[in-house]
Amino acid sequence: MSGPRLRVRFAKHGKVRFTSHRDVARIWERSLRRAGVSVAYSAGFSPRPKISFGFALPTGFSSDAEYLDVEVDPDWVLRQGFNQADTRLVEELSASLPAGMQTLAVAELSPGEPSLQHAVTSCTWSIDAALADVGTDAVSGLSDVIGVDEVAEAVSRALSSDELLVQRQRKGRLSTADIRPAVHFVEVQESIKDGVRLRADLATQPQAVRAEELLASLHPPLRVLHACRLHQWITTDASQRREPLAVPELSVAAAGAAL
Repeated sequence: MSGPRLRVRFAKHGKVRFTSHRDVARIWERSLRRAGVSVAYSAGFSPRPKISFGFALPTGFSSDAEYLDVEVDPDWVLRQGFNQADTRLVEELSASLPAGMQTLAVAELSPGEPSLQHAVTSCTWSIDAALADVGTDAVSGLSDVIGVDEVAEAVSRALSSDELLVQRQRKGRLSTADIRPAVHFVEVQESIKDGVRLRADLATQPQAVRAEELLASLHPPLRVLHACRLHQWITTDASQRREPLAVPELSVAAAGAAL
């Protein structure tokens, strides 16, 4: 019989963003143990902690909206008197994490709540972008640093197109995919050093779209300087969207101050 599940929202910034998804999983196993959380384990010859993560964050990207679900011992919940309004567990988990990772919120899930992999339908990204490397060939009419107006025009053309084609490689084979249905929203926000900053909503289902693919589909193509996942979204039966675990916007902004 399954025990209660806790959902944890955490941020990942600074040098720790270069750790892989697998390393992050190991970090959380240790951190939960250090914080005294009684994690449930699978049965069998090689028991594993019952921890599941949402969509993997690409190595090198930062985030204000990473999630994990962890099944815990019911007796531990009773002993703790867990209350999601109580910040003690949030503080204890943050203290057990390496620099650059911060626990933002913890809540107990309702029975039957779907897994993050099945529930999340899109993500909001902040993307710092620059003109793609073009080797020795110059991009006609453009300098090395592209401006807001040029990118805004490229985005407008992309969003008004019927299709946005990108090349994907899988198992050594190249294929062409149309990502236009999965690009929900793109906005050019401001000029930055060496490029521009965009905000984009990209689908995760039925197939996820990467920030690099969005930029490569533009004309002229752009490359990612840095990207931060701001939100993950679940689409409700009423076609509304909600976060898997919401936190005050001010807290998120503070957590993401140091990229």
